[in-house]
Amino acid sequence: MKKLSYVLATTALSAGVAFWVVKFTTPQYPSSLQASQNSPVYTTSMNNGGASGVDFTQAAEQSVNAVVHIQTKAKRQNIGNDPFESFFFGNPYQRSQPQIEEASGSGVIISSDGYIATNNHVVEGSDEIEVILNNRKSYTATVVGTDPSTDLALLKIKDTELPYLLYGNSDEVRLGEWVLAVGNPFNLTSTVTAGIVSAKGRNINIIGSNQNKKIFPIESFIQTDAAVNPGNSGGALVDTKGKLIGINTAIASTTGSFAGYSFAVPVNIVKKVMDDLLAYGEVQRALLGVGMRDVDAKLAQERSLKNTAGVYVWGIAESSAADDAGFKEGDVIIKLDATKINTAAELQEQIGRHRPGDKVNITVVRNDAEKELPVTLKNRNGNTNVVKNAPSETSVLLGATFEDVNADDKQFLRIATGVRIKKLDNGKLRNAGIKEGFIITSIDKKQMLTVNDVTATLNNKRGGILIEGVYANGMRAYYGFGL
Repeated sequence: MKKLSYVLATTALSAGVAFWVVKFTTPQYPSSLQASQNSPVYTTSMNNGGASGVDFTQAAEQSVNAVVHIQTKAKRQNIGNDPFESFFFGNPYQRSQPQIEEASGSGVIISSDGYIATNNHVVEGSDEIEVILNNRKSYTATVVGTDPSTDLALLKIKDTELPYLLYGNSDEVRLGEWVLAVGNPFNLTSTVTAGIVSAKGRNINIIGSNQNKKIFPIESFIQTDAAVNPGNSGGALVDTKGKLIGINTAIASTTGSFAGYSFAVPVNIVKKVMDDLLAYGEVQRALLGVGMRDVDAKLAQERSLKNTAGVYVWGIAESSAADDAGFKEGDVIIKLDATKINTAAELQEQIGRHRPGDKVNITVVRNDAEKELPVTLKNRNGNTNVVKNAPSETSVLLGATFEDVNADDKQFLRIATGVRIKKLDNGKLRNAGIKEGFIITSIDKKQMLTVNDVTATLNNKRGGILIEGVYANGMRAYYGFGL
């Protein structure tokens, strides 16, 4: 059981409810970013007497000015029968023209100089990102960084003295507390809805784990009954004081529209991710290195546990932080520092706020006795170093970052060689219709063995070129274009 990956096990919800990620793909067809606390913040007056005594007006007015409408465009090109022939022999009908896909979502200005928090799925794969403020001013945004593990992204627009929301504290959010969801559902700009916090620490399994892409999901959502619909993703969840307590991300629905519950990434995770993306270009993800599950009545009976509180450790990754700290299979984690832990989602959230090298104290129950274990958290490479974006070979002209393909992927796709397009920005390759994740197997009939082969060939090539390869689903494709 010791040779586990660093992926933290999570528990699944009932299969009877279909969860839709609000992807803000609503088609349009027929140092800390918050070091200063000097921005204008309005407080609300609340009277005793329930909902009728809560005044949302000032919080709403403050929020709509700091929540932006995000519109994206992405080129999508169908693969023709023979693009090589189309390019070299001038047959324009063999290859369809690129189609422009438009979508929209929301974002939250988190600093006066134009940094914006949103969901990764709002901007993923986009060629153009337009940000529109509540006063209808429009900007072109750039992506500072993304974190698929939390479905968050950091954007930047060029301006100063912008209205922004201050971070609240999601740890202090209480069940039954009134909150506002602010965003742009169905392209209805600057929309505010109200509800209460109905649960915390929800894991709804919408972020898929992918070790090759370094995606280690962290899901510990704030659940509310504030109405959220497609277009709200990336928008703000605020308290009645107008402070940001979460980024709206998903809904529970069988139809794709709001059906009673919505989910937001807690702001304490948001702040950590935004700060990391700004400082390092990549999130510094701390890992404990255990396989775990929630303790329920059945497990408690099977393992002779006295109660159902805590998180059961069923496996430990070799040489992980947990292994070094002396964790044992069968330990039940009940506390991290001063924070009580009842679920795997809560533990993931607490660990996710830390960086590799941070020291925490984790209390476990072992043989019916509590034991405190000092832990030094590690990164995905098994050490405590800062992880920065690898210096991949990148050509500005091509607009691509490449990486070698591992042996397992080669075997699965039945290819002998290949170099994957890890990231694709605006450039020659995207304009040719190539999509992110495409594996280049040959260029002009010459096999590509390494990243250096691809970059050297493309950077030195002029004139017509033919790229052959395969996508992760096994679909082979050919692209012809000029350099």
